[in-house]
Amino acid sequence: MRTLILAAAVSALAVGVANAETLKFSATLDGASEVPANTTTGKGQAMATLDTATKAFNYTVTYSGLTGDATAAHFHGPADPGANAGPVVPITDLSSPMTGTATLTDAQIADLKAGKWYVNVHTAAHRPGEIRGQVKAAP
Repeated sequence: MRTLILAAAVSALAVGVANAETLKFSATLDGASEVPANTTTGKGQAMATLDTATKAFNYTVTYSGLTGDATAAHFHGPADPGANAGPVVPITDLSSPMTGTATLTDAQIADLKAGKWYVNVHTAAHRPGEIRGQVKAAP
């Protein structure tokens, strides 16, 4: 009986691991994507992964050409392009490249996978955000 229970537990664990995957996401950040849009020459790129088993969201955001130092940065959602939403993952290291990890909830994962997150970088000259990009699934 113990052998049967152990075999069932190992099988269930193997199925869970087999269903786990790492999803990739990216975003291209610019002033035209901000809401409202601005004419900054700043630009950026975000790359992220999501481990579906651990719900770990790992990201790297790079930027250049901003009007000044970054004063804040966040992943926001849920929001379609052209709409604003509150922050869901704050970014604390503001020097480029910005890197970090967050553990997401099931609702956050659903919004992320649906393309309803964006990332933006704020500056003193552009307090609502200088550059922004919609986060999308990446190959």
